[in-house]
Amino acid sequence: MRKIRHFLVLGAGALIFAGILLYMFQERLIFLPTKLPESYTYSFEHSFEEFNLETPDLARLNALHFKVMNPKGVILYFHGNAGDLSRWGEVVSIFPSQGYDVIVMDYRTYGKSTGKLSQEALLEDADRFYEHTKTMYPENDIILYGRSIGSGLASYLASKHSPRQVILESPFYSLEAIAKKRFPILPISKLLRYNLTSYQYLQKLRAPISILHGDEDKVIPISSGRKLFDAIPVSSKTFFRIAGGGHNDLNAFSEFHEALFESLKAQAPVE
Repeated sequence: MRKIRHFLVLGAGALIFAGILLYMFQERLIFLPTKLPESYTYSFEHSFEEFNLETPDLARLNALHFKVMNPKGVILYFHGNAGDLSRWGEVVSIFPSQGYDVIVMDYRTYGKSTGKLSQEALLEDADRFYEHTKTMYPENDIILYGRSIGSGLASYLASKHSPRQVILESPFYSLEAIAKKRFPILPISKLLRYNLTSYQYLQKLRAPISILHGDEDKVIPISSGRKLFDAIPVSSKTFFRIAGGGHNDLNAFSEFHEALFESLKAQAPVE
Protein backbone atom coordinates (compact mmCIF):
# COMPACT_ATOMS: atom_id res chain seq x y z
CA MET A 1 0.00 0.00 0.00
CA ARG A 2 2.87 2.36 0.85
CA LYS A 3 4.43 1.77 -2.57
CA ILE A 4 1.15 2.45 -4.33
CA ARG A 5 0.72 5.67 -2.39
CA HIS A 6 4.30 6.64 -3.26
CA PHE A 7 3.69 6.06 -6.97
CA LEU A 8 0.43 8.01 -6.82
CA VAL A 9 2.19 10.96 -5.20
CA LEU A 10 4.96 10.83 -7.79
CA GLY A 11 2.41 10.61 -10.60
CA ALA A 12 0.42 13.54 -9.26
CA GLY A 13 3.59 15.57 -8.86
CA ALA A 14 4.68 14.80 -12.40
CA LEU A 15 1.24 15.78 -13.71
CA ILE A 16 1.30 19.08 -11.81
CA PHE A 17 4.83 19.79 -13.03
CA ALA A 18 3.85 19.03 -16.63
CA GLY A 19 0.85 21.34 -16.28
CA ILE A 20 3.02 24.16 -14.95
CA LEU A 21 5.46 23.74 -17.83
CA LEU A 22 2.65 23.76 -20.38
CA TYR A 23 1.12 26.89 -18.87
CA MET A 24 4.43 28.75 -18.69
CA PHE A 25 5.91 27.70 -22.04
CA GLN A 26 2.86 27.14 -24.25
CA GLU A 27 3.80 30.05 -26.51
CA ARG A 28 7.03 28.22 -27.39
CA LEU A 29 4.97 25.17 -28.36
CA ILE A 30 2.36 27.07 -30.39
CA PHE A 31 4.43 29.80 -32.03
CA LEU A 32 7.70 29.18 -33.86
CA PRO A 33 8.79 32.61 -35.09
CA THR A 34 12.02 33.51 -36.83
CA LYS A 35 13.38 37.03 -36.55
CA LEU A 36 14.60 39.40 -39.24
CA PRO A 37 16.79 42.47 -38.72
CA GLU A 38 15.09 45.79 -39.43
CA SER A 39 17.59 46.32 -42.24
CA TYR A 40 16.49 43.14 -44.03
CA THR A 41 15.42 43.76 -47.63
CA TYR A 42 12.67 41.56 -49.06
CA SER A 43 12.97 40.36 -52.63
CA PHE A 44 10.17 38.64 -54.56
CA GLU A 45 9.19 37.97 -58.14
CA HIS A 46 6.04 40.11 -58.00
CA SER A 47 5.69 43.81 -57.31
CA PHE A 48 5.11 44.61 -53.65
CA GLU A 49 5.32 47.28 -50.97
CA GLU A 50 6.52 46.77 -47.42
CA PHE A 51 4.66 48.67 -44.71
CA ASN A 52 4.11 48.72 -40.94
CA LEU A 53 1.05 49.26 -38.78
CA GLU A 54 1.52 50.70 -35.30
CA THR A 55 -0.68 49.57 -32.40
CA PRO A 56 -1.86 51.46 -29.29
CA ASP A 57 0.55 49.40 -27.14
CA LEU A 58 3.44 50.51 -29.40
CA ALA A 59 3.88 47.22 -31.27
CA ARG A 60 4.99 47.50 -34.89
CA LEU A 61 3.42 45.01 -37.29
CA ASN A 62 5.40 44.40 -40.46
CA ALA A 63 3.52 43.47 -43.63
CA LEU A 64 3.75 43.08 -47.40
CA HIS A 65 1.28 44.30 -50.00
CA PHE A 66 1.53 42.59 -53.38
CA LYS A 67 -0.16 44.49 -56.21
CA VAL A 68 -1.17 43.62 -59.76
CA MET A 69 -2.84 45.58 -62.52
CA ASN A 70 -6.65 45.42 -62.37
CA PRO A 71 -6.84 42.93 -59.48
CA LYS A 72 -9.70 40.44 -59.24
CA GLY A 73 -9.75 41.05 -55.49
CA VAL A 74 -7.41 41.11 -52.52
CA ILE A 75 -6.34 38.14 -50.41
CA LEU A 76 -5.89 39.05 -46.74
CA TYR A 77 -3.61 36.17 -45.78
CA PHE A 78 -2.91 34.89 -42.26
CA HIS A 79 0.05 32.53 -42.25
CA GLY A 80 1.04 29.50 -40.21
CA ASN A 81 2.90 29.37 -36.92
CA ALA A 82 6.48 29.13 -38.25
CA GLY A 83 8.82 31.34 -40.23
CA ASP A 84 8.49 34.96 -41.27
CA LEU A 85 7.56 37.07 -44.30
CA SER A 86 10.75 36.20 -46.17
CA ARG A 87 9.19 32.73 -46.49
CA TRP A 88 5.49 33.58 -46.56
CA GLY A 89 5.99 36.21 -49.24
CA GLU A 90 7.11 33.36 -51.50
CA VAL A 91 4.16 31.19 -50.48
CA VAL A 92 1.55 33.83 -51.38
CA SER A 93 3.14 34.49 -54.78
CA ILE A 94 0.64 32.07 -56.33
CA PHE A 95 -2.07 34.71 -55.90
CA PRO A 96 -0.52 37.62 -57.85
CA SER A 97 0.20 35.06 -60.57
CA GLN A 98 -3.56 34.55 -60.80
CA GLY A 99 -4.45 38.25 -60.76
CA TYR A 100 -5.03 38.90 -57.04
CA ASP A 101 -3.50 41.47 -54.74
CA VAL A 102 -2.27 40.10 -51.41
CA ILE A 103 -1.74 41.59 -47.95
CA VAL A 104 0.17 39.38 -45.51
CA MET A 105 1.38 40.36 -42.05
CA ASP A 106 3.92 38.96 -39.62
CA TYR A 107 2.51 38.33 -36.14
CA ARG A 108 4.10 39.90 -33.07
CA THR A 109 7.63 38.50 -32.48
CA TYR A 110 7.83 37.24 -36.09
CA GLY A 111 10.22 38.72 -38.64
CA LYS A 112 10.44 42.49 -38.13
CA SER A 113 7.23 42.68 -36.08
CA THR A 114 7.45 43.64 -32.42
CA GLY A 115 5.16 43.54 -29.41
CA LYS A 116 3.99 41.08 -26.77
CA LEU A 117 2.05 38.02 -27.87
CA SER A 118 -1.37 37.18 -26.48
CA GLN A 119 -4.60 35.86 -27.96
CA GLU A 120 -6.27 39.23 -27.44
CA ALA A 121 -3.44 41.02 -29.23
CA LEU A 122 -3.48 38.56 -32.14
CA LEU A 123 -7.20 39.02 -32.70
CA GLU A 124 -6.98 42.80 -32.39
CA ASP A 125 -4.05 42.90 -34.81
CA ALA A 126 -5.96 40.78 -37.33
CA ASP A 127 -8.91 43.15 -37.07
CA ARG A 128 -6.56 46.10 -37.48
CA PHE A 129 -5.32 44.69 -40.78
CA TYR A 130 -8.86 44.02 -41.98
CA GLU A 131 -9.83 47.62 -41.29
CA HIS A 132 -6.66 48.79 -43.03
CA THR A 133 -7.53 46.67 -46.07
CA LYS A 134 -11.02 48.22 -46.17
CA THR A 135 -9.46 51.67 -46.60
CA MET A 136 -8.11 50.53 -49.98
CA TYR A 137 -10.64 47.98 -51.25
CA PRO A 138 -14.42 47.52 -51.14
CA GLU A 139 -15.29 44.86 -48.60
CA ASN A 140 -16.76 42.69 -51.34
CA ASP A 141 -13.26 42.49 -52.84
CA ILE A 142 -11.71 41.07 -49.65
CA ILE A 143 -11.01 37.34 -49.47
CA LEU A 144 -9.95 36.02 -46.06
CA TYR A 145 -7.36 33.26 -46.20
CA GLY A 146 -6.12 31.46 -43.11
CA ARG A 147 -3.51 28.73 -43.02
CA SER A 148 -3.09 26.45 -39.98
CA ILE A 149 -3.04 28.74 -36.92
CA GLY A 150 -3.96 31.63 -39.23
CA SER A 151 -7.26 29.85 -39.90
CA GLY A 152 -8.34 30.80 -36.38
CA LEU A 153 -7.69 34.48 -37.09
CA ALA A 154 -9.47 34.35 -40.44
CA SER A 155 -12.45 32.61 -38.80
CA TYR A 156 -12.58 35.28 -36.12
CA LEU A 157 -12.64 38.05 -38.72
CA ALA A 158 -15.32 36.23 -40.70
CA SER A 159 -17.53 36.38 -37.61
CA LYS A 160 -17.23 40.18 -37.43
CA HIS A 161 -17.14 41.29 -41.05
CA SER A 162 -18.61 40.57 -44.47
CA PRO A 163 -15.81 39.53 -46.83
CA ARG A 164 -16.44 38.14 -50.31
CA GLN A 165 -15.37 34.68 -49.20
CA VAL A 166 -13.26 32.70 -46.74
CA ILE A 167 -10.65 30.06 -47.57
CA LEU A 168 -9.09 27.94 -44.83
CA GLU A 169 -6.09 25.70 -45.40
CA SER A 170 -5.43 22.92 -42.86
CA PRO A 171 -7.70 24.48 -40.21
CA PHE A 172 -8.60 23.23 -36.73
CA TYR A 173 -11.93 22.90 -34.96
CA SER A 174 -10.39 24.71 -32.00
CA LEU A 175 -6.89 25.04 -30.61
CA GLU A 176 -8.09 23.42 -27.38
CA ALA A 177 -9.22 20.31 -29.25
CA ILE A 178 -5.76 19.97 -30.83
CA ALA A 179 -4.04 20.46 -27.48
CA LYS A 180 -6.25 17.83 -25.81
CA LYS A 181 -5.09 15.26 -28.36
CA ARG A 182 -1.46 16.14 -27.66
CA PHE A 183 -1.79 16.22 -23.87
CA PRO A 184 -4.82 14.02 -23.06
CA ILE A 185 -4.16 13.71 -19.33
CA LEU A 186 -3.78 17.44 -18.62
CA PRO A 187 -6.66 19.83 -17.79
CA ILE A 188 -6.13 21.73 -21.04
CA SER A 189 -9.18 23.98 -20.71
CA LYS A 190 -7.73 25.44 -17.49
CA LEU A 191 -4.16 25.76 -18.75
CA LEU A 192 -4.50 26.99 -22.32
CA ARG A 193 -4.27 30.75 -22.80
CA TYR A 194 -4.76 30.43 -26.55
CA ASN A 195 -8.02 28.83 -27.61
CA LEU A 196 -8.98 30.01 -31.05
CA THR A 197 -12.50 28.58 -31.21
CA SER A 198 -12.96 28.55 -34.97
CA TYR A 199 -16.13 26.48 -34.77
CA GLN A 200 -17.75 29.15 -32.60
CA TYR A 201 -16.56 32.06 -34.72
CA LEU A 202 -17.93 30.50 -37.89
CA GLN A 203 -21.42 30.22 -36.46
CA LYS A 204 -21.74 33.87 -37.48
CA LEU A 205 -20.34 33.35 -40.97
CA ARG A 206 -22.31 34.79 -43.86
CA ALA A 207 -19.80 34.45 -46.69
CA PRO A 208 -19.10 31.35 -48.82
CA ILE A 209 -16.29 29.23 -47.40
CA SER A 210 -13.88 26.62 -48.73
CA ILE A 211 -11.71 24.30 -46.64
CA LEU A 212 -8.65 22.54 -48.09
CA HIS A 213 -7.03 19.79 -46.02
CA GLY A 214 -4.51 17.02 -46.66
CA ASP A 215 -5.55 13.54 -45.56
CA GLU A 216 -2.01 12.77 -44.34
CA ASP A 217 -1.75 15.84 -42.10
CA LYS A 218 -0.03 14.76 -38.85
CA VAL A 219 -0.12 18.21 -37.22
CA ILE A 220 -3.80 19.07 -37.62
CA PRO A 221 -5.59 15.90 -38.73
CA ILE A 222 -8.13 16.13 -41.51
CA SER A 223 -10.78 14.98 -39.02
CA SER A 224 -10.39 18.36 -37.25
CA GLY A 225 -10.93 20.25 -40.51
CA ARG A 226 -13.91 18.06 -41.38
CA LYS A 227 -15.46 18.55 -37.95
CA LEU A 228 -15.10 22.30 -38.40
CA PHE A 229 -16.69 22.09 -41.86
CA ASP A 230 -19.66 20.13 -40.50
CA ALA A 231 -20.21 22.76 -37.79
CA ILE A 232 -20.46 25.67 -40.28
CA PRO A 233 -24.13 26.64 -40.77
CA VAL A 234 -23.91 28.29 -44.21
CA SER A 235 -25.04 26.31 -47.25
CA SER A 236 -22.35 27.72 -49.55
CA LYS A 237 -19.44 25.66 -48.28
CA THR A 238 -17.02 23.25 -49.93
CA PHE A 239 -14.52 20.78 -48.50
CA PHE A 240 -11.52 19.71 -50.58
CA ARG A 241 -9.62 16.59 -49.47
CA ILE A 242 -6.08 16.61 -50.84
CA ALA A 243 -5.09 12.95 -51.16
CA GLY A 244 -1.61 12.33 -49.77
CA GLY A 245 -1.23 15.92 -48.59
CA GLY A 246 0.47 16.65 -45.28
CA HIS A 247 0.56 19.83 -43.24
CA ASN A 248 3.40 21.68 -44.95
CA ASP A 249 3.39 20.32 -48.49
CA LEU A 250 -0.05 21.03 -49.99
CA ASN A 251 1.51 23.54 -52.35
CA ALA A 252 3.28 20.63 -54.08
CA PHE A 253 -0.02 18.99 -55.10
CA SER A 254 -1.73 19.93 -58.36
CA GLU A 255 -5.06 18.98 -56.72
CA PHE A 256 -4.49 21.70 -54.15
CA HIS A 257 -3.95 24.38 -56.80
CA GLU A 258 -6.96 23.18 -58.77
CA ALA A 259 -9.19 23.28 -55.67
CA LEU A 260 -7.86 26.67 -54.60
CA PHE A 261 -8.45 28.40 -57.90
CA GLU A 262 -11.77 26.65 -58.37
CA SER A 263 -12.81 28.23 -55.06
CA LEU A 264 -11.61 31.68 -56.10
CA LYS A 265 -13.19 31.45 -59.54
CA ALA A 266 -16.54 30.39 -58.10
CA GLN A 267 -16.80 33.60 -56.09
CA ALA A 268 -15.14 35.99 -58.55
CA PRO A 269 -17.31 38.94 -59.64
CA VAL A 270 -18.77 38.79 -63.13
CA GLU A 271 -16.80 41.03 -65.47
